[in-house]
Order: sequence, then C-alpha cells, then structure tokens
Amino acid sequence: MSDEELLEAVRARLGAAGAASEAAIARALEEAARERGRVLGSAAAGAMVRSVRDAMLGAGPLQALLDDRAVTDVLVNGPREVWVERGGRLSRTDVDLGTPADVRALAVRLAAAGGARLDDAEPAVDARLPDGTRLHAVLPPIADGGTLISLRAVRAAAFTLEALVECGTLAPPLASVVRTLVLRRANVLVCGATGAGKTTLLAAMLAVVPSDERIVLIEEAGELRSGHPHLVRMVARRANVDGAGRVELGDLVRHAMRMRPDRIVLGECRGAEVGDVMTALNTGHDGGCATLHANAAADVPARLEALGALAGLSRAAVHAQAASAFDAVLHMRRARGLRYLAEVGVVRRTTGGLEVATALSADAGGATVRGTAWPELARRWGLAVERTVGVA
Repeated sequence: MSDEELLEAVRARLGAAGAASEAAIARALEEAARERGRVLGSAAAGAMVRSVRDAMLGAGPLQALLDDRAVTDVLVNGPREVWVERGGRLSRTDVDLGTPADVRALAVRLAAAGGARLDDAEPAVDARLPDGTRLHAVLPPIADGGTLISLRAVRAAAFTLEALVECGTLAPPLASVVRTLVLRRANVLVCGATGAGKTTLLAAMLAVVPSDERIVLIEEAGELRSGHPHLVRMVARRANVDGAGRVELGDLVRHAMRMRPDRIVLGECRGAEVGDVMTALNTGHDGGCATLHANAAADVPARLEALGALAGLSRAAVHAQAASAFDAVLHMRRARGLRYLAEVGVVRRTTGGLEVATALSADAGGATVRGTAWPELARRWGLAVERTVGVA
C-alpha cells in the first residue's frame, strides 16, 4: 500500500469520525496502518501526521511555505503559479497544486476553516484562519483565469522599537521620537500602503506603553501581536449565512469606551468607524492609536474626509474632529524590499482646512531631516533629536 493510499485512508477515517485534531490524526494513522499490516517508524509517522494535518487543519501544500519564518505572503495565481514574499521581494516557487479544481477546493476549505462562505453565490472572501493567517480568495468568473488565493502570515513574535532600528525600519532619531510620543500619550495615526509595516510599527509602539495601563485593541482580524501584559482584544464579526450577527468596528469602539481603557487602539481604520474613533479620542481617551491606508502623510486629510463622509460627517466636521483627535502622523513606506518610517507629521488646522505638516522625514538609508513642523512637535512633546539630523 502506497503512502498516498494510506493518507487517503486516514483522511477518510477522520472524515467519518468528524475529528481532525493532531492527536486524532495520529490515532487514525496508527489504526489505518495496523489494519493494512504496515509498520511505520517514528520519522515516517511524523511526516504523515504533518501531511494530513496540513491538508485538514492548515493550508495543505502551502503550509510549508507559511511555516517558513522568512515568508510574509503566499500568493496563488494558478495551480503552478505560487509566489512568496521574502524580505519584501516576490519570488516564484515550484509548488504544484494540481488542477484548477484543486485550487478552488483548497480556497473553499480555507474559507470554511475561517468561518466564511466561498461559492458561486459568494465568490470572494476575506477571513482569518485559526492560526491567525489572513486569507483572501476570489473564485472565477470574478477571478479571470482561475481561483486566486492570497495568504498573509501572522507571526507570534512582536518586534520592539530596538529591533526595528536594527533591521532598518526605524532611523535611531525617529525611534526616540516614537517612544516619546507613546510615553507622553500622544494620539498617533500610523499610515501607509498595504504591506508597508503599519501593524508591525503599531505593535512595537504598544510594547512601550507602561505595564500598569490597560490597552483595548480593536481589529477586523486579530493579527497584531504585542508584548504588553494588559492588552485585551475585540475582533469584528461578519454576518452569518442568514445575514445576522454582524458586529462592526464602530460598535466595538463604542464598547471599548465602557471598558475602562487607558488607551484605545484601532488596528485599521477603513470605513465609517473613523467617526467613532475621533469621538473616542476627543473625549479624554488620550494615548490612542489607529492605522490608515494613505499614499503619504500629506494625503491623510483627504483620506479622513472620504471615510468621514461614510459616517455622515461634513468636511468641516472631519477637520474639526481630526485636528483635536490626532496629534501626530507616522507614515510608513515600502521601497526596494525595505519597510521604513519615512515621515513624522503634525496634524493641524489651517485657513484652508486640515493639513499634516512634516516634522521629520527619513530615507531608506536612515538619513533624517527636520521639516517645518519640527519646532511645533518638539515644543509640545519635549522632543530632542541628535545633532546628526539635518534641516530641510
């Protein structure tokens, strides 16, 4: 009996029993091998258990890629078009997923593992797998040419500000500024493009928060990892198949205000919840943070206006709320495989409305320059920057 036939027997046994824990897999493997007169060594049995586990609990043939600590994203464009991102660079792998039908079946199974539906009636899904991996999948004909799968790995270990300095994400002068903003309880908005490192920076910032403060973290998917000892998390919930049970991010922000928070943190601000976040940060809840997708720090006002419109806020209302709610903007950039903090900005009202003025900027090499808003930022938060910092 071949290994593949034995694996199929194990899968069939587990399917009939309705169990798929690792212990159940090991028992099913032992029973199936004994029934067929096979004796498995510990190494062979361990490899088969892992194979069945990956197929039933993990991402199947993609699990080995996700287990690689250097991999941040796994992208499937077709059965033999599997790409990974390592160190900020994409490369093609030799993984073969079989047929287009196999890729579709994998996407459907992963969606189900994340508690979501993926079929012809719901051809696109955004979900979180049990291990925290972010899943996005799209079926044909929405995905022209075949099923598309995108997986973003979530690593258990959280970076510190010191570690981000060592890997080039933070220039040393900017690390000092970020630390001071956190300790002095500034309300900070972290912005940047997808994959620019917003969540990584935010996690490192939360690790700086004093241990006697309570952080209430709100996320759409529980992906932020921080070493803070008193961090509680609430995660939004999509509607079930009957269209009931949905819990929005804005609902959770309002709940957070009643949970005796020292700091309220929104993992990603992407819709009408921006109104609730600004309200929370304008009612005595200082030291809060949120992330926002934006091309540059200067584009933050326009993004806030667009999101505020979803909450029914006028442009003037957004400007008034944002100027009071947010003290500083940290803009993350991704270039040539490196994610780094490129700008520290100050949020302020002007005669023209709302603006984010540059206080400090840095390039990918770590060279840091003061901007026009530096005196304002330094005076308010008691900041000092090394003499090596230039002046724009």
